[in-house]
Amino acid sequence: MATLVFVHAHPDDEASQTAGSMARAVDEGHRVVLVVATNGDHGEVPPDLADGETVVDRRRVEMAASAAAIGLHRVVWLGYADSGMSGWDQNDHEASLARADLEEAAERVAAVLREEQADIVTAYDWHGGYGHPDHVKVHAVVRRAAELAGTPRVLEVTMNRDAVRRQFQVAASAGLPGAVEWDPDRPMDDGNPLGTPEAELHWAVDVSRWLGVKRAALASHASQTSDAGMMLAMPDEVFAAMFGVEYYVEAGRPPGVVAGWFLEASEAESA
Repeated sequence: MATLVFVHAHPDDEASQTAGSMARAVDEGHRVVLVVATNGDHGEVPPDLADGETVVDRRRVEMAASAAAIGLHRVVWLGYADSGMSGWDQNDHEASLARADLEEAAERVAAVLREEQADIVTAYDWHGGYGHPDHVKVHAVVRRAAELAGTPRVLEVTMNRDAVRRQFQVAASAGLPGAVEWDPDRPMDDGNPLGTPEAELHWAVDVSRWLGVKRAALASHASQTSDAGMMLAMPDEVFAAMFGVEYYVEAGRPPGVVAGWFLEASEAESA
């Protein structure tokens, strides 16, 4: 059995991006650990906060519910402040992840990798999928942490830009509201298009059997109505098309996307 450590920037990123792979690994008997880099303090403020309750308090409760839905064995919080989107004042907050010293942050993640004797660690692609400063920093931090800890495999979750384009072309042809205006090739938060071209991907992981878990994980983050709420509002067939496959880049693998499960790769393939 393997040990997998998934590193995400904010509470709820695990639900939307890798919950299917995490749940699949758990169901197969592997150990799955989540590291959450920030406390999500710049997420949406729920209107029903109790006296003395903070956004961070609520997001920790929601994260615990998501972890339970997925079946995670451990959740580690690094405790950095949410940096907000590119250009926000929060980018320069002294406690933000974006401002964190790379070596210090990487050593904190490396400590978890060593303790867990991790076989695989996951991060985001080089531009964080859509340019969010915290996602970009997680990419750099995890790559360095894997070097420090000697973790043999680093996978980077991303979005298949070509598949998203095809999906929205179908949606636009069907006249679905909002589909015509949305373009995955337009500049995102950092000026780069969404995700990664299909030709640069290595793994397309079918998680359709675990879509119920993915929905439950998203529903756990009920305070984040703009993101999680929007995803949960999708009809089942649209949700399945958008989230039934999770895509990864893996450094060192030959070109070409494999429709398969990265835990079934031989040592020779993953070297």
